Parts: sequence; C-alpha cells; structure tokens
Amino acid sequence: MNDFEPIRLAQVSAGYGQRMVLDGLDLELKQGTITAIVGPNGSGKSTVIRAMARLLPTRSGVVLLDGQDIRSFGSRGIARLVSVLPQSPSSPPGLTVRELVELGRFPHTGLFGRLGAEGTLAVESALTLTGLSDFVERPLDELSGGERQRAWIALALAQGASTLLLDEPTTFLDVRHQFEVLDLVASLCTSRGMTVVMVLHDLVHAANYADRVVVVDSGRIVADGAPSAVLTVELMRTVFGVAAKIFTNPESGRMFCLPIGTGRS
Repeated sequence: MNDFEPIRLAQVSAGYGQRMVLDGLDLELKQGTITAIVGPNGSGKSTVIRAMARLLPTRSGVVLLDGQDIRSFGSRGIARLVSVLPQSPSSPPGLTVRELVELGRFPHTGLFGRLGAEGTLAVESALTLTGLSDFVERPLDELSGGERQRAWIALALAQGASTLLLDEPTTFLDVRHQFEVLDLVASLCTSRGMTVVMVLHDLVHAANYADRVVVVDSGRIVADGAPSAVLTVELMRTVFGVAAKIFTNPESGRMFCLPIGTGRS
C-alpha cells in the first residue's frame, strides 16, 4: 500500500443549508492508526467524515489530501486514496458479494473497464481478508448484518486506498457482529498499515479499539488524545451528561470509562 500524507483539516467549517455544523475545526490524522470520533447526537461526528471525503463542501478552511487541497482531485482520484463506508449503505436487489466487491475497482477501471490481473487479485485479497471467499455467489440481501458489513468493507479494501473512513460501522449489529467488524478493522490497520477513522457511539468500543479518540461537541473538538486520557469521568459528565466509572479491560490492560447512568435517582 502506497504511503501518502494523511488527511488534514485546517480551520474547516461546514454545514447543511443555513445550519453551520463544524466551526473552524483542525484535525490531522496519523498514518497507520485508528482514530475514533465520538460525541453526542448532532455534535458533527458524521459531518467530519463527510468533509474528509469531500462528500460535503467546506464553507471555509481547507481539507488536505496527500498534502494537496482535496478540491483539486477528481472523484476517482480521491477514491484511489480514501475509501468511505457510510451509515447503512444500500445496493441493488440481487447483487452478489463478488459483484459488490468488484465495484470497488471502479476508481481504477472506470465504469465499463475490465478488472485485469491486478484488479482480480485485489478483489480476491479483499474477499480473503474479510472471510467472504465462500460467500462470493450469495446475494447480499441474503446475508446476516455482520456478513453484509464485511462485504462493504471488502469493497472498500478492493479500492486499494490507504485511508478507510467508517461512519458508525457497528450500527444495528448484535454484539458478536460488532466485535467481528471491529476486530477486522483492527487487523487491517495492523496488517496493511491502513489509516482508519471510525465514528462510534459505543464509547467502550472506542476505548478498546482506537489508538486515538477525538471528542466532538457542537462542531468543535473538545478533547483529543489516547482513550485513557480523553474518556474521563469528568468528560462523560460534561459532554455526555452521564455518570461513569473507570475500569480496566482484563484482556488488553486498557483502561476504559463505562457510562453507568444519568446520575439521577
């Protein structure tokens, strides 16, 4: 996987219609790490992802991709460097797992281009890494939620991009499938040196899987650092409005802050 300068947001403001969501936000990704973006509902978490991927134009400031203004790239040029998995992605009925994953090669082949040897290898590698080699002829709509999410991640891997942006990848999944998806993401970061950004609601997942946690509130970054330093009892109270306690994961040794209620009787 090619090295390139990670995405950087410099004084980025963005929003929808008349509503401003991000307000002068600065954020620089670190290559080969997992960053979790967390915050209350409506805080701007997903908007950060959309700005990073140029899915939402900025009102001011600049998003840099490989050291260049992201606006200077064509759509296929961005897709060669950055893969994006939005919330609840959808596909045409009857599309098989292989057909979906092959769509990941579009940035390299164009709409009607042939996969070729390199593309075929990329697709097979993505299917193997996500454990879907035995599912290639299965229609996507016949899979479980966890299997579907792995198929979408395989599509993102087939792109061959160095950065993976995931917007709430565990939404609507049961506990086992949540862990399967997050274990897969962690292994990709380790084995392929991918830079991963995940919007997460579950703060325990953020504490256990992320190298770095960025807390967004009202369109601004209010905390940024290692999970144990950021997810404190005080932050849980002031940002999320909940009481919490500090625990240690007996398997990993990581400390995490577990919400235990609103603190009201």
